[in-house]
Amino acid sequence: MRPPLYLIAQNIRSLFNVGALFRCADVFGVDKIFLCGYTGFPPRKEISKTALGADTWIPWERHYQTHRLLMTLKSQGVRLVALETDKGAYELPSYSPTFPMALIVGSEVNGISAKVREYADDIVRIPMVGKKESLNVGVAAGVALYELARHCN
Repeated sequence: MRPPLYLIAQNIRSLFNVGALFRCADVFGVDKIFLCGYTGFPPRKEISKTALGADTWIPWERHYQTHRLLMTLKSQGVRLVALETDKGAYELPSYSPTFPMALIVGSEVNGISAKVREYADDIVRIPMVGKKESLNVGVAAGVALYELARHCN
């Protein structure tokens, strides 16, 4: 049996990105998505268009206050891992995850809030060699979920 893997989306402004997160969650075996802050939630045609139906079968919950959700998950023994571009973050390919785990992704503009980062057990980053220092949140979540899900099997 696979260990639990969750996805937490904080303050994602684009409904198309939310749809992409649902689609990635389906492909990489995420057990539940937590949509937090001002992140949009189903049913919305923009989400469905990108999710290609995954928004109808992937379990999800809505939480306005991300930090309260994080406290609950921590009390249940879930490891909280933030995906950010921090200099001191673990490089994703060399990170050894512990499960159950929740991957946290944040706003397209500001990333994960400082308050939410304080709750993270670990921060991981995707190594990049180009001039840009970040990826679209849906793409970044897909890369990270692929890497983390490999350790679930």
